[in-house]
Amino acid sequence: MEKRSARPAREIVVPGDILDDSGAKAGDNTYTVDGKVYAAVLGVKNKNQYGVGVIPLGGRYMPKPGDMVIGMINDIGSSNWMVDIRAPYPAPLHVSEVPWKVEFGDTSRYLNVGNVVLLKVLSVDEGKKIQVTMNDSGLRRLEGGRLVEIPYVKVSRVIGKSGSMIQMIKNMTDCRIFIGENGIIWIDGDERNAEVAVQAIEMIGEHAHKGSLTERVKEFIEKELPNAGEVGE
Repeated sequence: MEKRSARPAREIVVPGDILDDSGAKAGDNTYTVDGKVYAAVLGVKNKNQYGVGVIPLGGRYMPKPGDMVIGMINDIGSSNWMVDIRAPYPAPLHVSEVPWKVEFGDTSRYLNVGNVVLLKVLSVDEGKKIQVTMNDSGLRRLEGGRLVEIPYVKVSRVIGKSGSMIQMIKNMTDCRIFIGENGIIWIDGDERNAEVAVQAIEMIGEHAHKGSLTERVKEFIEKELPNAGEVGE
């Protein structure tokens, strides 16, 4: 069997590190001084044909219209619910944005404090006012299951290229998994399998900057669940 070559390690940079001095275009989370591009945040260097930038390793989730997020109801009003989506600003869910006909003052019959919901961000205005909705296909209250939270900037690593990473975890653990772009992930399945899925996702969150991550996660699940489902080609 031909041995695969090791993938190059991802370069971690800190604010002030020089990313490029050859004239590359400055990308996200960078700044330029005297023609040199510097890192503005702690993260992973990301250089491609469009320029050089930094993928942050931390920070607060900043909602964008169209984002699918998972949140928890933390307050109830007469005509809305307040949802914690890990953003720095409140995210009210108005009764007009749910799939039920809710009478004024009757909100607690439908959603209560502590309920977990899958939502979509409708809009974020200049004043950082967020509007979210449950009026779209697949959006719902999430019953049971478990929540795991990772830095939102690492969600793309959990998903993987064309969904390959998360599909592998689903197949091997036989769990239902919903991923919020705010870094909150809902997992439901057999207790042991769900625990392994949680640990696998936490592993990705911790080692997102390292190479050969898919192989590492696959080996971990196979070790913890010897009868894990077959990984799709």
